[in-house]
Amino acid sequence: MAEVKIAIFKGRNIRKIIYKNEWWFVIIDVVLALTDSIQPDGYIKDMRRRDPELSKGWGQIATPLIVQTLGGKQKMNCANTEGILRIIQSIPSPKAEPFKRWLARVGYERVQEIDDPELATKRTRALYKLKGYSDGWIEKRMRGIAIREELTDEWQKRGVKHHKEFEILTAEISKATFGVTPSEYKKLKGLRRQNLRDHMDDFELIFNMLGEKVTTEISTQEKPNTFIKNKIVAKRGGNVAGNARKQTEKEIGRSIVSKGNYLQTSESIKGGKIKKPPTQTKLH
Repeated sequence: MAEVKIAIFKGRNIRKIIYKNEWWFVIIDVVLALTDSIQPDGYIKDMRRRDPELSKGWGQIATPLIVQTLGGKQKMNCANTEGILRIIQSIPSPKAEPFKRWLARVGYERVQEIDDPELATKRTRALYKLKGYSDGWIEKRMRGIAIREELTDEWQKRGVKHHKEFEILTAEISKATFGVTPSEYKKLKGLRRQNLRDHMDDFELIFNMLGEKVTTEISTQEKPNTFIKNKIVAKRGGNVAGNARKQTEKEIGRSIVSKGNYLQTSESIKGGKIKKPPTQTKLH
């Protein structure tokens, strides 16, 4: 499953997602960044009314994709680099030219990553480093990403295709591992759009990896061929991590499941005083 990323242009957040092996951008975010409109939906309607050719070809430019929003995941119109450039033609903004250059850089980075996948890993490591995470945490997070990709690849081999099915299976592992689903975990930590795993501490990451890795191994051996069977395997994999978590909690005398934000509680304590971590990293 593709993960929504946040890029920043002139202080504006623009959500992007990998689709068909290229970056697709949320159209409303782009319009907001270029126009500062207080009603970007209305601006898009007016723009299409002013430009009949744009309106006529809108179905080829705009593709509804699943995007994380403050209200949860929902479909939003997205466009690839070519589509966004066509939309820009209908926006009279002094920001248009710098945005084109920014868009070209972002697109070129994706081309580089296709040719050399290791570049994507290096960029991810660099972003975490800039946000204040330690090298040890970054290593665990990167390993967790790899284990997650192995699991989703395995699920796809077993006939899991739909986004909702991936969510359900992930929730089964999480519930068995931590006693809460990902959405409940995010609520516990006070998160909204943020990535839950980016706010886990070492123990949380370790047990999360354990649950997903064991699930992958069981699935590889047993080859479940229905969604129900995949759910059972996911729960079994999570139970292994859950039992290990409970035993660890007995030994250390505290709960692994934490309300804490990892950056605020672990990485931000420098020299005896807490420093506020950066909230955003510019993706250029």
